[in-house]
Amino acid sequence: MSDSVHPAASHHLPWFLPGPDQSDPLMTVTAVIVLVSVVLFGVLFLTLHTLPERMAHKSHKLQFEIVAVLGLLALFTHMHVFWVAGLLLALIDIPDFSGWSSRIATSVEKIAENNSRPDMSTETSETEPYNGATKVPPNPGAGIRHGDGAPPAVSEHTSATTRS
Repeated sequence: MSDSVHPAASHHLPWFLPGPDQSDPLMTVTAVIVLVSVVLFGVLFLTLHTLPERMAHKSHKLQFEIVAVLGLLALFTHMHVFWVAGLLLALIDIPDFSGWSSRIATSVEKIAENNSRPDMSTETSETEPYNGATKVPPNPGAGIRHGDGAPPAVSEHTSATTRS
């Protein structure tokens, strides 16, 4: 076969026609454009799909794991209601009740420890263990701060008229 142009062909052929070497530049350009557009569309889709999860992670939300699971459910089931629910959960602030509960529980434990201790009129050395496990602090009420749910300490020297 010769690489020359056929004598019956025009001398001004468009660039996208296959040449005598059977290369097709239009198909090559189209294949590259389709491949790049599919990859870019996939990146755009996954970026948009993970938007609620990234929003919840950036703002350190408590419900981050729930938002992540809803995003995975939306991805694998193709049900958009899960994505919308995850987006709504990522946008709202759920109050941290566990912090309050743990502070209340700690305060109640301190009050219970102070009320269940025996009379501290006898001195105990600090090296001697109390109940075989814990040591007795020198001042039993020293660990309680105001605002922990404990009543304010009243000294023994205060008269009965000033206590009311």
